[in-house]
Amino acid sequence: MTTTQPVLAVLHPGSMGAAVAACAASAGVQVLWCPAGRSAATVQRAARAGLEPVAEPHELLQRAEVVLSLCPPAVAEDVAHDVAEHGFTGVYVEGNAISPERAERIAGLVGHSARAVVDGAVIGSPPVGGKTTRLFLSGPADATSLVARIFADTSVLTPVLGEEIGQASGLKVAYSTYQKASRVLAALAYALGQHHGVGQALLDVAGARQGSYLVETDYISKTASRAWRWAPELEEAADTLRAAGLPDEVMRAVAGTLRYWTDAKDNGGISVEDALETLRGSVR
Repeated sequence: MTTTQPVLAVLHPGSMGAAVAACAASAGVQVLWCPAGRSAATVQRAARAGLEPVAEPHELLQRAEVVLSLCPPAVAEDVAHDVAEHGFTGVYVEGNAISPERAERIAGLVGHSARAVVDGAVIGSPPVGGKTTRLFLSGPADATSLVARIFADTSVLTPVLGEEIGQASGLKVAYSTYQKASRVLAALAYALGQHHGVGQALLDVAGARQGSYLVETDYISKTASRAWRWAPELEEAADTLRAAGLPDEVMRAVAGTLRYWTDAKDNGGISVEDALETLRGSVR
């Protein structure tokens, strides 16, 4: 007996959201989105992903049984507020890189009308070209099971962490605290080594140790192009550290350093040297 898949709506499909949605669509799930107010690039991305356009947000939320929010962290609550205003009655998946406290606030906001709210955290690269990514989930068991069913047998894995809102967001923030900040520190260390004429010697020393971002200088360019997304994520990490009674100054400093690369947004062609020159120029 075949189980009918729920209709999924994806809000603001960026590179990650579109790729995740495409996985669901490839498995036969009807995936909706609303192009109103979106850029031409987003429209093209959604079309390539196989998403079905719906003219108005109200219609989108009426038709969808599950809504997945994947948007810049700064607007996560604004997006949730819009969904709540429309009286959405399905399952809302808060999948953004935000603090557990914000995830709880959003759950309270949307939960007035929604059947359930699921806390989600995407960890990994967009699931394209044979790559897999993990959408960690926490929340009511029946709701997390429904979300997992949508992505069954796709490149999006859906580990369930538990039933508490904030668990998935807590994992994302904890992981980002190291994974993103360490790359910024590596970029600063390499720039300092270059300044003193010992860049290669630094790489030789770091290369003697396994698994060091300091050796993987290609990540400097990638970090610069992603800085516009990572800076707000690390502000969320700083907020989460403070809420846990831990020092937040280092994380806020890393977020501030990332903001020097804001103009490199999605610039896949930026070189390592150009990225480092931007950092050097920031204090002149």
